[in-house]
Amino acid sequence: MASAFRPSPVMVTLKYAAILGYVAFALFPLYWLVKIALTPDALIFSDGTALWPSALTFDNFRKVIFQSDFMGYFTNSVIVSLSTAAATTLIAAAAGYAFSRFRFRGKGIVIALMLLTQMFPLLMIIAPIYKIVSSLGMLNSLTSLIVVYTAFNIPFATFLMQSFFDGIPKDLEEAAMIDGCTRPQALRLVILPLTLPGLAATLGFVFTAAWSELLFALMLISKNDAMTFPVGLLTFVSKFSVDWGQMMAAGVLALVPSCLFFFFIQRYLVQGLTSGAVKG
Repeated sequence: MASAFRPSPVMVTLKYAAILGYVAFALFPLYWLVKIALTPDALIFSDGTALWPSALTFDNFRKVIFQSDFMGYFTNSVIVSLSTAAATTLIAAAAGYAFSRFRFRGKGIVIALMLLTQMFPLLMIIAPIYKIVSSLGMLNSLTSLIVVYTAFNIPFATFLMQSFFDGIPKDLEEAAMIDGCTRPQALRLVILPLTLPGLAATLGFVFTAAWSELLFALMLISKNDAMTFPVGLLTFVSKFSVDWGQMMAAGVLALVPSCLFFFFIQRYLVQGLTSGAVKG
């Protein structure tokens, strides 16, 4: 019997070097973001090429939190992103289950139309969306952003959830119904617990998309008290200068909700889809 292949020490070293190089390349922009946020304004350009500033300060964070409107923008983004993620995931889970489990007339047409909505550039439809939102009197409101973000994220989220439902054997659901469960009970007690990774993935995708979206927020919101943080970052840019320190500090603060959100859902993202569902 041939002995198992064992990579040479050189290959192992090269593999880990490549991994570390990729990680360093991916994280370097975040490192530079933090570096500039901690650099005093007077040293931003003089220490521009240094890997670490010659002096550190937290004044940029203090000014962003206590002397600017950024925390209001921050709160608006949290409300919009969480509401969009919850609404989209709920609708997508219902639609994905229907597409996965039922056959009905016009199913192919509905799927084709949903795919068609993903083919249009946003710049092509921003004017009609603005006209519709304006005619409904919903300009400068967080509700308008939640509705628009939900509508645009539903198609992809639906197909994502459908793929998770397709991966769950129908026999599990049928067995639960034979044991006396109704279809809603089988869905709630058997199917949904197995789709927690799919729900978490959908929540994470939609939350990230809504959290970082700029175009619709810029077009539909003009009042300061309804701005989200991507639009709020533009307030650090004046006609003749850019406050790089405060802008970078605001960017660092904007990373916190996403990190916390994924921290709480990570165990659902890594667990097996049907782990333990079927035992021999």
